[in-house]
Amino acid sequence: MPAKKAVLFDLGNTLIYFDGVWPEVFAKADQQLVDFLEDMGIELDRDIFTREFRERLNAYYEQRESEFIEHTTAFILRTLLSEMGHGDLSDTSLNPALEQMYAVSQAHWHIVEDTIPCLETLRELGYRLGIVSNASHDADVQKLVENANIRSYFDIVLSSAACGIRKPNPKIFEIALDKLKIGPTEAVMVGDTLGADILGARNANIFSIWCKRYAETPANRDHSDTIHPDSSIANLSELPGVLDSL
Repeated sequence: MPAKKAVLFDLGNTLIYFDGVWPEVFAKADQQLVDFLEDMGIELDRDIFTREFRERLNAYYEQRESEFIEHTTAFILRTLLSEMGHGDLSDTSLNPALEQMYAVSQAHWHIVEDTIPCLETLRELGYRLGIVSNASHDADVQKLVENANIRSYFDIVLSSAACGIRKPNPKIFEIALDKLKIGPTEAVMVGDTLGADILGARNANIFSIWCKRYAETPANRDHSDTIHPDSSIANLSELPGVLDSL
């Protein structure tokens, strides 16, 4: 039996990577959203709505990085529409519009080349596998997992949108461990972000492994002197060997 029983993974820039240009993707996604809302019969001033919606999302993205609480995109959208006179809309009724919006960015996410070989090896070795992803829309995470054809490898796919808590808050890891019915010393966390994946794992007393393939970011550089993983790998193909040495 492996020394550890389960491996938790981040999703974006760990198992899948993004090949788009975010400002361009956001602009197209906002257009898709407004088109669908208008098809639903919701009358909007397109320029005012798209500007306010994106400003609120950007402000929220900054806020959540300090509070580690996740309010969903549906909540932000529903609140804005209510203020604009469309107060009878539920999150469920807005989900099709958000599906159209997120489809734009989903087209730019692709599976990392060594993801499936790594997952197959870990399954063969007897590990239980989970995903713990920071995201403001759970359906987006679930769709990305489906698009990458990796659902069958995982026992759990947990998003911050689904539980209301973001990494590095240890509570989201505790939820994942509870679902897997294991303790923190029986798991490892693999991710690309020092301030979320690595710090979060350490907060939850989980062994942390920093996957550095897509980790050259300003945020990681800011944390490089203060947040230190238990282990590092250049790519996922190295992971089974690291686990074997624990």
